[in-house]
Amino acid sequence: MTIASILILLGGLAVGALIVVAAVKMLRGNLSAGATTPKLEPGTDPDEEALAREALGEVRPSEPAEAARPSEPAPESTRDAYARGLTKTRAGFMAKLNGLLFGGRSLDPSLVDELEEILVTSDIGIRTAERLLGDLREKLSRKEIQDPDAVRSALKAKVGETLRSELKALDFSKKPLVIMVIGVNGVGKTTTIGKLAARFSREGKKVVLAAGDTFRAAAVEQLEVWAERSGATVVKGKDGSDPASVAFEAVEAGRRLEADVVIADTAGRLHTKVNLMEELKKVRRVIDKAMPGAPHETLLVLDATTGQNGITQAEQFAAAAEVSSIVLTKLDGTAKGGMVVAICDQLKLPVRYIGVGEKVDDLRDFEVEAFVEALFQREDGGQG
Repeated sequence: MTIASILILLGGLAVGALIVVAAVKMLRGNLSAGATTPKLEPGTDPDEEALAREALGEVRPSEPAEAARPSEPAPESTRDAYARGLTKTRAGFMAKLNGLLFGGRSLDPSLVDELEEILVTSDIGIRTAERLLGDLREKLSRKEIQDPDAVRSALKAKVGETLRSELKALDFSKKPLVIMVIGVNGVGKTTTIGKLAARFSREGKKVVLAAGDTFRAAAVEQLEVWAERSGATVVKGKDGSDPASVAFEAVEAGRRLEADVVIADTAGRLHTKVNLMEELKKVRRVIDKAMPGAPHETLLVLDATTGQNGITQAEQFAAAAEVSSIVLTKLDGTAKGGMVVAICDQLKLPVRYIGVGEKVDDLRDFEVEAFVEALFQREDGGQG
């Protein structure tokens, strides 16, 4: 046998030995036969990906396929939401109040004048401030109150008393319940409608939305987006079409579809334009023709950051549209949340909802006790 033959034989034996070793390792599961981690398509279910990686030996069967998902945060309580939403108001109002009462200032009748200034700068208004402080002035004159905490407690009690008003629950026994939403442009009217639609849909109610702000194309588009998110039905007309006709068709559609609620958006031009008020009166008349007795609720949306100008808006709208209740938006964006107190005192209109943030759940039912506690909450989290 030649040297070349011997070398070829030895080479063949070596290759054969390698093949045998590789086969043994494959049988023991220590080699993946040259396979690589699969490239899964985007959006692949995490569980499917975990199983695929486990099949390739990257995850032992005894190990979890993926890290435990974090639990969903607990829903924010009304009290916590109010405390968060009133942070700016409390920082201005309560800081000034505490500085006055606990800064060594003597408790005498002139103290009331300084308290009144604080209330007015918090958008509570002069007339409301005078009513809130009337009893306090007399008690200080008679020296019935000599403790700063007693002054704050007395003021807190008067604010709570002013905010309490009769608010009738929405009557969903009407099929459908028709809610007309009014307010000037920019107050968050269409967003409020979208949040209400989402809330009612989560409660299992069938919702129809009337895109009645036909003079503002963006309002219609915005309402369509909200409807898609909440599963509501939108009734709309052409750009610039008659808002009253859109409202009429929406109510008819609500009755035909056996909807639980119809929410009608309306035009929101400046409150100083008389034609807007006349248009709102027309929309009300047309809705009543579509369903006698409707609208059953008229919500006026006000922007809390507008302060006393919001009171003027409310007076104008209330005179034209038979306002049932108020929605106060953007309360988290102002240091003058005392506007709520002024509305309840001067207009004698109940507040139904307040907005304390941008999320869907930040449109909250107005609860007097929670509001007062949040307004008078001390920096250390205690109550005034």
